[in-house]
Amino acid sequence: MPIYIDQCNRKVDIKSKPLRIVSTVPSQTELLSGLGLDAQVIGITAYCVHPSHYLTEKTVIGGTKNLQIEKIRSLQPDLIIGNKEENIKEQIEELAQEFPVWLSDINTVDDALAMIEAIGEICHAESKAREIVDSIRAKRQLLAHLPKRKALYFIWKDPYMVAGPNTFISHMMAEAGFENIAPNSEQRYPILSLSEVKALHADVILLSSEPYAFNSGDTLDFWDGNQEVRIVDGELFSWYGSRMLKAFERFAQH
Repeated sequence: MPIYIDQCNRKVDIKSKPLRIVSTVPSQTELLSGLGLDAQVIGITAYCVHPSHYLTEKTVIGGTKNLQIEKIRSLQPDLIIGNKEENIKEQIEELAQEFPVWLSDINTVDDALAMIEAIGEICHAESKAREIVDSIRAKRQLLAHLPKRKALYFIWKDPYMVAGPNTFISHMMAEAGFENIAPNSEQRYPILSLSEVKALHADVILLSSEPYAFNSGDTLDFWDGNQEVRIVDGELFSWYGSRMLKAFERFAQH
């Protein structure tokens, strides 16, 4: 019986090529499609919006943090793919008592590339996984010499929350030419007041489209006549999977 070690250093027994996969993370759901595994994916979350036809063709098993355990049981998956940060530990542990659960733990771009390769291996899609990873690396190399501008990346309003230095978003900011000046904190997504924001003197304020959908009206809270305030596509900075192909293409245009 093949035993795989996931990114949380857990042993996962997977008897054979998975044919009934439940994905509990949107970016990894999109990756499964990119790996050519549409037929094998049977369950997704309500936030798995790519590819869009999945929401009508697959069984929706709740949200990333409120998985419907009984509905997942009814699907009898032979593989569940989740993530340490996006899913609730207790729910994952309950599912792991009955089904193979492979967890990713993504903090850097290299973590994301390793995840793509690992899922490709588990799902017998190694060739397509290598193709995606090689393409991402090639596009990434084109951004290696971008100058860095000091920036803050906001994910939430009321209270204002920013991506901290030790997050995947922060690493993607660096790839896109931004130096994340969010303060080091025990919290991965620290809360900042507007006065604290102004005191940091960012060159660029990045307002994400998700999980909070910032809009043009929100830019007035930050603009002081000097800073650039930009609304950005949150998927490009926070989705770790085949979406990174589009991210690096977009970063190269700015």
